[in-house]
Amino acid sequence: MKNEHLYILLLSFCTSLTVNAQQIPAQKQTKSILILNATAHLGNGTVIENSAIGFKDGKITLVADATTIRLAADAYDTTIDGAGKHIYPGFIAPNSTLGLVEIDAVKSSDDQEEIGSFNPNVRSIIAYNSESKVVETVRPNGILIAQIAPRGGRISGTSSVVQLDAWSWKDAVLKENDGIHLNFPSTFRRSGSWFEPGIVEPNKDYPKQVEEINAFLANAKAYNQTAAKEKNIILDATKSLFDGSQTLYIHADEEKQITDGIQLAINNQIKKIVIIGGFEAYKSADLLQKYNVGVLLRRVHDMPTSDDQDVNLPYKMAKMLTDKGILVGLENSGDHERMSTRNLPFLAGTCAAFGLDKEKALQLITSNTAKLLGIDSSCGTLETGKDATLFISEGDALDMRTNKLTSAFIQGRTINLETFQTKLNDKFKAKYNQQ
Repeated sequence: MKNEHLYILLLSFCTSLTVNAQQIPAQKQTKSILILNATAHLGNGTVIENSAIGFKDGKITLVADATTIRLAADAYDTTIDGAGKHIYPGFIAPNSTLGLVEIDAVKSSDDQEEIGSFNPNVRSIIAYNSESKVVETVRPNGILIAQIAPRGGRISGTSSVVQLDAWSWKDAVLKENDGIHLNFPSTFRRSGSWFEPGIVEPNKDYPKQVEEINAFLANAKAYNQTAAKEKNIILDATKSLFDGSQTLYIHADEEKQITDGIQLAINNQIKKIVIIGGFEAYKSADLLQKYNVGVLLRRVHDMPTSDDQDVNLPYKMAKMLTDKGILVGLENSGDHERMSTRNLPFLAGTCAAFGLDKEKALQLITSNTAKLLGIDSSCGTLETGKDATLFISEGDALDMRTNKLTSAFIQGRTINLETFQTKLNDKFKAKYNQQ
């Protein structure tokens, strides 16, 4: 009897998963598509007011001014009139846990963190759930690509970049194992809890913690420079840091964290470095420039970290760093990070409202982020030869009032913008319209 009840429970659970599963991923593009007359924001600072954007077999084949170009009537199978609308490259969400956690309160659906402190061998991509309902919610705002990054420990593990319309993680991958994530120790400690903050005091263990990181990287470098008799999977996972094919993402906000983190990486001959967070990166601008280190800025919809800072500092940060010639992108980690990933374009919009040129603000979540993640050869801008990952919006996609997608494409595939939330919206609109 107990087994019978268990089978019924399992069947009910599986049925609920089936009913509520993500919609079927789009089929491969078979017909060429031409979008005419829309304002195209190419993602590299260029705007074409009356554009012709064509793509075939998942790749962009045409980016031109529709008023000057000549095309044969049968050059493309399908033509979309985009008059009065805007075209953008798909937005990119870096340092994200999309697909790694479904419900925070359900432990079995949380796979963002591994046990241990130094886990460069942990690959977040194999835990990525392409059928996540949360993934569905970000696409209607134009976010079509994400970097899936691990959490926890000193070295969390390795991230990968995916497109957000796939059957499985293997189908989703755009760049596998793009970089390793290091959580640099803070120079301060805060006692208490989130609802009752305590005293902020210096972290007395900071020198020891930095030395532990340095020792680990030194051992990893030595291991990968010699022919080891026995394979060490942890140290072996770091080899691409030293040949330049992987990026070291240093999670750091404080000036000293950033300075020490960069210097430590340079001393260990790590070639590619990106700062994630970077709240005080403007204080280390010269060092960032010297070593060509980019910054994925922490969520700008936030408050300053100390009483003596400008209340608008988070909003101005992107402009301050961009004016210094530093490559800047935006990330959205923090409280309710997955649920608010959909707001990424509006973070860029805030940066534009506080002084950054609108097209440069767009680059924060398109071409700049693509360069920082190493996927700019195929994504991030509307250019011939790149993936046809783009969308059409009724208005300005950086403004929540006018960011209304009418069509979206990932590698040329026309994706479904319907979500569980839009279904509920339609359901209850229908109910109350009947009353």
